[in-house]
Amino acid sequence: MALPAGPETELMNWLKTYWKWYALGAALILLLAGVSFLPVGQWAKFFTNWVKHLGVAGAFVFIVVYALAAVLFLPGAIFTIAAGLVYGIAGGTAVALSGATLGASLAFLTGRYLLRKRIESFSGKNKTFGAIDAAIGKQGWKIVGLLRLSPLIPFNVSNYFYGVTSIGFLPYVLASLVGMLPGTLLYAYLGAIGQASLGGGAKKGHSPLEWTFLAIGLLATIAVTIFVSQLAKNALKKKGAARK
Repeated sequence: MALPAGPETELMNWLKTYWKWYALGAALILLLAGVSFLPVGQWAKFFTNWVKHLGVAGAFVFIVVYALAAVLFLPGAIFTIAAGLVYGIAGGTAVALSGATLGASLAFLTGRYLLRKRIESFSGKNKTFGAIDAAIGKQGWKIVGLLRLSPLIPFNVSNYFYGVTSIGFLPYVLASLVGMLPGTLLYAYLGAIGQASLGGGAKKGHSPLEWTFLAIGLLATIAVTIFVSQLAKNALKKKGAARK
């Protein structure tokens, strides 16, 4: 007669089932810790100076690097601010939004065709992911767009998760593009103000009136972003994709 499984046996079975996810989590923690201790700011400065001298080609290089950063779970805010620093508000928003959309698309396809089983195994045990998946099944691109405006899960992680939902690729890309616009505009604006404070361009320095308009524009952008995010959060609660 087989003896009942003791605590040690149960622990071993549990580790055999979940060790891959803990290894992945540990790897991500080490990656983020490495980013925190590494001179990311200096690298970003070197990178922005380099792409600035490449002209139009530099914008395409920036987009590709941004996309790879999104796939590798690197913080996109740094790159968006850098885009505003190099290309200004409008140009920085366009470049950063293109890079973020490309990165989100690559992660989506990776989640759908390469890591589908693993992501489904993880998301199936998470109530929040389950609620989002069910809502996407009913509302599709509307839920994805709202989640981009008010993300309930980290941006880089959500890109992979959306790949195992029922949404189509093109609706996902378009919803992501529109939903990421307010946040991208905000960070690009921050970068552009940094460029202004450094005296970028032919004109050195700004008058008090110009600084006033820059500050008002920044505050207005922040206010609109917060307002839109709150609307999205309320809408997600009504549609059952967020915890009340």
